[in-house]
Amino acid sequence: MEQTGEVWVFIQRSKEKIVEASLEILGRAGELAKELKVPVVGILAGNSAEFLAQTVVTYGADKVYVLCSSYLEQYTTNAYARSISTLIKNKNPAIVLFSATPQGRDLAPRIASALGAGLTADCTDLKIGSYTHPRTRKKYSKILLQIRPAWGGNIIATIVNPETRPQMATVREGMMKVPVPDGSAEGEIVKLTPDVGQADIKTVIVRQELEKKTVDLKGASVIVAGGAGVGSVENFELLRHLAHLFGGEVGATRAAVDAGFISHDHQIGQTALTVRPKLYIACGISGAVQHLAGMDESGKIVAVNTDPEAPIFGIAHYGIVGDLKDIIPRMINTYKTLSH
Repeated sequence: MEQTGEVWVFIQRSKEKIVEASLEILGRAGELAKELKVPVVGILAGNSAEFLAQTVVTYGADKVYVLCSSYLEQYTTNAYARSISTLIKNKNPAIVLFSATPQGRDLAPRIASALGAGLTADCTDLKIGSYTHPRTRKKYSKILLQIRPAWGGNIIATIVNPETRPQMATVREGMMKVPVPDGSAEGEIVKLTPDVGQADIKTVIVRQELEKKTVDLKGASVIVAGGAGVGSVENFELLRHLAHLFGGEVGATRAAVDAGFISHDHQIGQTALTVRPKLYIACGISGAVQHLAGMDESGKIVAVNTDPEAPIFGIAHYGIVGDLKDIIPRMINTYKTLSH
C-alpha cells in the first residue's frame, strides 16, 4: 500500500477530557507535518470520544479518526492495540506518536510489535532531517529524528528508523508546549467502527480509585526545588514555606526523593517531569545532567549551594554561595518585609 506520509498522534483521554501530554505532542506534530507538507491526524477511541474530536482540530489536527465502540470506552491494552494497529495498516501513515504516560508506554510497544516497526521510547525532542547509513552510505531524507538522553543522561542520542514504517515514538510529558487553540480551525472528522469485540477484552475494570492531584509542577510559575544537599525533611519545609509565599510549588531531584525527603510527585528531571516555570530556585542541587534536562528551560534560575564549583551555577542566571538554612530564611524575611 502506498504510504500516506501523514503524521499521527494518539490522543489519550481521561473520561471526558483530553490528557494534556497528547496536546503537547500535537503541537510538535504540526511542525513536523508542515515540514513534510502532509496532514496531521489525531486518533481518538471510544463512543464518548466523538465530542472531543473538534477540540483536537482546534489544537492543530487536520483530520481526526474516531474509533467508535463501546469496547473502547475504557482503556484496555488488547482492544486498543488491535483497533489502532488495524487502522495504521489500512491507512499507512509515516509517523505515529504517543505520549510517554503509563497508558502510552503500555500501548505503543504493542502496536509497534504488531506492525513490525521500530519504536523509540521517552523522546525529549523530534525533528525532521536526513541520515546516511555508515556502512552502506545509503542516504535517507526527510525522516524522523528521535532524540532522547542515553547512558544515564550522559549523552543525547538521535535514533532513526530509515527502513520500517511507520516511524514510532513516545514523548516525555512536558517536553513540548501545548499549542494555542484556534477556535476557527476546520478539520475532517471521520467516524469508524473497528472490528473489536468481547474476545479482545482480556481484563475487566472493576473499580477506579482516583487520587486528587496535590502537586502541579507543570502549571507552576515559580518552583523552589531541593536536592540531596537539602539534607532532611525538616529543611524541605523551609523550601515549602518560600514556595508558598510565591504562590509556587516545591520540586526535587531524584536523589532527594530517593533519600525520602519528599514524595515522587515532586520529582523533576530526565526520569520524571520537565518544567518551564518563570522562576526556578534550585537549593542544594549540584546540577547533574539528569536533573538539568528537566528544568534548564526555566525563565530565570537562581541557585543556592555551598559549593562554588557546583555545575548548577553554570546555567543559573543568579547564584548564591551559602548554606540554604541561612539563605532561605533570609529570602523569606525579605519577601515578607517587601510585601508589607
